[in-house]
Amino acid sequence: MTCGMPLEGAHTNDIAFETPEGFVCVFDSHEGAIKPGEEIFEGGVQFFLSEVTHGDQDLAERLTRKNMNTLPYWQSHPFGRLEGPLATEEEFQKAMSLL
Repeated sequence: MTCGMPLEGAHTNDIAFETPEGFVCVFDSHEGAIKPGEEIFEGGVQFFLSEVTHGDQDLAERLTRKNMNTLPYWQSHPFGRLEGPLATEEEFQKAMSLL
């Protein structure tokens, strides 16, 4: 719901809690609440930096922004870092294929 991580299969145990909008993973929650958007955004950037972009900060930010902007939760709870350049569909699909 907040990061796009599939919370099924191997990730079933990564569910922290459920809201009317959907499940929240353990990485996006703290003490039963959803972390601030900025913190989740930075976590996404760090994830893409370590898993996909080989240190390309700009691409990691654009991938994170594209991912978060597709999620209904962030569409109804926008914050400043979601504004700005997005990864292209080709860049996003390539990144997803590497995971």
